[in-house]
Amino acid sequence: MERMGSLTSSEVAELRAAFPYFATLDAQPEPPAYLDAAATSQRPTAVLDAERHFLETANAAVHRGTSGAVGAATAAFEGARARVAAFVGAAAPEQIVWAENATDALNIVALGIGEASAGAALGVPGSERFALGPGDEILVTEAEHHANLIPWQRLAARTGATFRYIPVREDGTWTLDDAREALNTRTRIFAFAHVSNATGYVAPVAELAELARSVGAITVLDACQSVPHMPVDLDALGVDFAAFSGHKMLGPNGIGVLYGRPELLAALPPSRTGGSAITKVTMESAQFMPPPMRFEPGTQPVSQAVGLGAAVEFLEGVGMERAAAREHELVERLVEGISATPGLRLLGPADPSQRIALTSVVVEGLHAHDVGQFLDEQGVLVRVGHHCAQPLHRALGITSSTRASVHLTTTEDEVDRFLDALRGAQRYFGVEAAA
Repeated sequence: MERMGSLTSSEVAELRAAFPYFATLDAQPEPPAYLDAAATSQRPTAVLDAERHFLETANAAVHRGTSGAVGAATAAFEGARARVAAFVGAAAPEQIVWAENATDALNIVALGIGEASAGAALGVPGSERFALGPGDEILVTEAEHHANLIPWQRLAARTGATFRYIPVREDGTWTLDDAREALNTRTRIFAFAHVSNATGYVAPVAELAELARSVGAITVLDACQSVPHMPVDLDALGVDFAAFSGHKMLGPNGIGVLYGRPELLAALPPSRTGGSAITKVTMESAQFMPPPMRFEPGTQPVSQAVGLGAAVEFLEGVGMERAAAREHELVERLVEGISATPGLRLLGPADPSQRIALTSVVVEGLHAHDVGQFLDEQGVLVRVGHHCAQPLHRALGITSSTRASVHLTTTEDEVDRFLDALRGAQRYFGVEAAA
């Protein structure tokens, strides 16, 4: 039976030993502190071995041919799909579409809606469900990652729909009431992040999805910073589409996931076409496979899918409830340390219960790049810049920030080293603030 509660320090040490990256770091006299999991996570040996074992023993062209080797490769490929589907609460594996990354997954939806809108304008049957035009509205938030912003800007420009956004508040967050005020019967698409990659703010997804549904809007969820860090049941949340990345959840680069409700995936036109996604091709037309294969033309990231399936298995073995509890303790430690230090500005909610996995901070009087360079010299590895969220930073009156992000392998010592290094940067550059 899985133990409940947070991971203990000894369990975290055991977990770190399962990651070659951390095992190598921890063997050094002064190991660096890796606090950049929100950008990319490290991979355990089980994930590396799963991908390597597939390539060494079972590599073949999936869904192409009738040989036993093709059958075995296809079984591994589709088995990974089923495992990922179950992990995020999808009722059927067919609700999971492989993509290059989360950005690609979001573009599949936006470009597909664009195809439907063009088809509807030409009178193509079945395109009406997604058709957009003048008078329709696409709604996002000012806090979005560029990947969940630019595709919708371009879709609005292409279709004539109006592009609107929910402004963020002084701390970089927005609320259910803000969404309730912005959504209306003209809203056709509402795209937002489950967890902000810059503030760590956790959106009330189920309530937002219900609001969107009440006005007939489609919800598109950026789940990149939630799926790796907390239990997520996309079917139960009620969203229509969602996207997340393999490399942020202990898995390989080069693979992302698009989740969709079955009836919407079946109605969404494919925006990229080619082999394997079709049932019949003539010199005049083509007919497409049902989801998910209609969205997966060409050679797929097969070994990466197998690796992602292994990453999900690893996370399941740890237990997402326990991982989330552990990370919450670390985020509380980060928020408390930042809030207690004069001259440090915390982005996002001051209440740790409203955020997960990361904190972004501004050191008053210093550019984030200077902070990042100082931290790097202290062996503290973080992310600096605008985190692909320029509008959010602009709304907060800043150009960049310093982000520390944690995962289930992060230690209390790494968090304390980050906080000490921030204070050291203040002293080094002479910007210490009076208490």
